[in-house]
Amino acid sequence: MSLERRMWSLFEPVHAVTYFSSQAGPIFEAAGLRGFWRRYFAGRAAPLGTVTAGPVIAAFFGFSPAMVTRAFPDVWTRITPSAATEARLEGARVALAEICGDLELTEAADLLETAARQIDLPGRTLAAAYADLPWPGDDAGRLWHAATLLREHRGDGHVAALLTAGLDGCESLVLRDAIEGGRLRTSMQAARGWTDEEWQAGAERLTERGWVGSDGSVTVTGSRTYAGVEAQTDRLAQAPWQRTGAQATERCAAAMQPIVDRLLPLIPADNPGALPSLA
Repeated sequence: MSLERRMWSLFEPVHAVTYFSSQAGPIFEAAGLRGFWRRYFAGRAAPLGTVTAGPVIAAFFGFSPAMVTRAFPDVWTRITPSAATEARLEGARVALAEICGDLELTEAADLLETAARQIDLPGRTLAAAYADLPWPGDDAGRLWHAATLLREHRGDGHVAALLTAGLDGCESLVLRDAIEGGRLRTSMQAARGWTDEEWQAGAERLTERGWVGSDGSVTVTGSRTYAGVEAQTDRLAQAPWQRTGAQATERCAAAMQPIVDRLLPLIPADNPGALPSLA
């Protein structure tokens, strides 16, 4: 596992408490927003402001445009971006405090914040939006915000890598499902809103390219393409760790590990985020 991928496997579970912890949902509901997907779309897109569907379709990439269009701009009639941002942070803060309250968070928050402040912003739409938010003053909040900045920085780079490889949002999921032997289609297709017809059309396009066989299995060429995308994603995520330095990065990894050990049980094994430690 590359250094960039290893660090991703450590900060992604911290970010993911906003989706998978029991503490996050009620705080959104108290702010006036019900439903998992309303919380997801409003919370994640909130730093972009009161955007309509177009920018979210672009930034969220793997989601079907129809699913995004159902959420935007309707979600802003239910909650403001500022309220969604506050609810999301508070939910993560409460979750981390309850799950990891007996652990030392200060060192991990300090080191992860150092790395997150080193991200490069040009071409990174979501990361740049999050970088404009004020830093929380508490350790749990700082830890979550730093993890989220690094996560969206990596995600923006991943979208660039997928586009460079010639993959659209649906095709990227079909190819990953083929790599995983078909075990993820049920969860991923539903989670990203693609219809059976759209999924099948994506599979046919990949078959025409020679990346997926007619039986849905990945070909050698498809495996190489997928590996190339992942390697490029890692390369595009190098900057914060290079600028932080090897010694501080290693200290960060060590400080994060006990926190992540607490959080991993929250995350489903078939999570769409493709955490390497759960694949």
